[in-house]
Amino acid sequence: MKRYFVFLVISMFFILGCTSIKQPKTVYEKPDYSQKDIVENEKKRISKIAVDFPVKAYWLSILLGDQESIMENEENLCSLFASRWKDGKYNEAAKIYLSLEACASQSISRLGVSKMEITKAYYKDVPGLSVDRSLLPGSWKDCINATVTVWVDRGIKIHNGAGYADRVIGSGFFIDKRGYIITNHHVIEDLVNPKYEGYARLFVKLARDSETRIPAKVVGYDDVLDLALLKVEVDPPFVLELGSSSNLSVGDKVLAIGTPLGLDGTITSGIVSSVGRKLFTTGSVLQIDAAVNSGNSGGPLIDKDMKVQAIVFAGIPQYQGLNFAVPVEYLKQDLPYLYRGGRRFHSWVSSFGHTKKEGLAEMGLELQYSMPGGVTNRAGLMVCDRIVSINGQKVYNLESLQDIFRNFEDETIVKCEYVRGEIKKNALLYLDRRPESPGYEIYEHDLINNSFIPIFGMKMERSSTTSTRKFSIVDIIKGSIADESGFSVTDPVYVSDVIFNEDKTAISVAISTRKRKSGYFDVSLRMGASLDSPYYF
Repeated sequence: MKRYFVFLVISMFFILGCTSIKQPKTVYEKPDYSQKDIVENEKKRISKIAVDFPVKAYWLSILLGDQESIMENEENLCSLFASRWKDGKYNEAAKIYLSLEACASQSISRLGVSKMEITKAYYKDVPGLSVDRSLLPGSWKDCINATVTVWVDRGIKIHNGAGYADRVIGSGFFIDKRGYIITNHHVIEDLVNPKYEGYARLFVKLARDSETRIPAKVVGYDDVLDLALLKVEVDPPFVLELGSSSNLSVGDKVLAIGTPLGLDGTITSGIVSSVGRKLFTTGSVLQIDAAVNSGNSGGPLIDKDMKVQAIVFAGIPQYQGLNFAVPVEYLKQDLPYLYRGGRRFHSWVSSFGHTKKEGLAEMGLELQYSMPGGVTNRAGLMVCDRIVSINGQKVYNLESLQDIFRNFEDETIVKCEYVRGEIKKNALLYLDRRPESPGYEIYEHDLINNSFIPIFGMKMERSSTTSTRKFSIVDIIKGSIADESGFSVTDPVYVSDVIFNEDKTAISVAISTRKRKSGYFDVSLRMGASLDSPYYF
């Protein structure tokens, strides 16, 4: 399962890795495009990028401002659009169309296809977005019969010389008469994880026939939002309609259906305990008090109208006794990607920030860090800029930006409106593919005194011309790890070592300091942090 709990900082130090401070040899600085040789070198670099990333090459050519390069890359995109459209690769065609539209390209009229036609083709046949009403349940028993037990057979495991059946059991539910089923990614992870080298086969069991194992296949999956789309070659007895969890409020009654601990066809009731829990690296989840256990994962959370409002995920050791569910809106956004097959990737613009508030009012998303050479940095945005809209859609806070980004595939250009001081400005942003570990990506591309801003929430400056390990804190982000650890502005910091866990998803730093809040006594400590969180965007 994807590590949702980005703020549970890692009781980690099973850590493996380097015990020295690694700094990049160079940090990106924007080239001086007034020099002809620099422009020519950049044009050559863009031409190479265009082979694999044509939309990115087009964006870079616009930033360069060279008309010849712009026209060349625009022509390339128009040709690619025609090819992708002809081949039925509507998602690739849509990325090109939307990118040209964001850039106000006149070439969009040459494509010969309207935005409405692209949208219709993009959503064609996607399961779950429309439903055969003759298959909708009429009773709670019918709702149970619309669910399945998801069964991953991993063969036999040996323990103390004896063999035991090794299996993963979860839940799922039908959303389409063609046999499409929704479950959690972590239930079927072994089937799609390239690092898993064992045996694994996927089956489902119908609620009304718990003896028969029906072969199933994984169509698509999203390890960030913990969702997966399965397919079986059977006619479902019933299908569940997707509702809208935005209609849910704290205290509303909900029911969870699934196979807790292997007990298929179990239905439990409860209420929505809270909304907006930030357990994912993008988006928020619902907290519920309906009784769920290991095996409920992937089952539906339904309302009084028998509509799916969320997808349960269960069995989280760190949160024993608390239960959560993925809002159905995220599933709706994911379905076109899952239906096309394979892994769903998310986007980012190499940045870090928090919602800007004035009193209780949310005023947009404040940029608190921009990675050198990253998207916002190249596009000209600066720290303290406030993002207020993307493609004309208002950005009130971090969550609204994430909602907008989830509607786009990576490798798409969008138009960003932001505020600097009191002046509104516009920029074109290229949605890059979100890395597995954004914090590690930042650490690799920036100096340690800057990379600690998103990682620990403290900005530092060098306090010695002879030592690369001595710093002084010049700013602290409220609510960050540094803030909660009692650091203050002007505290001296000596960084002894920086180490990472094996998959570069967590960092541990040994620090010596004299905290003002601790009476300036010498203190040595080790701070740990996850290298991903909702605040990387």
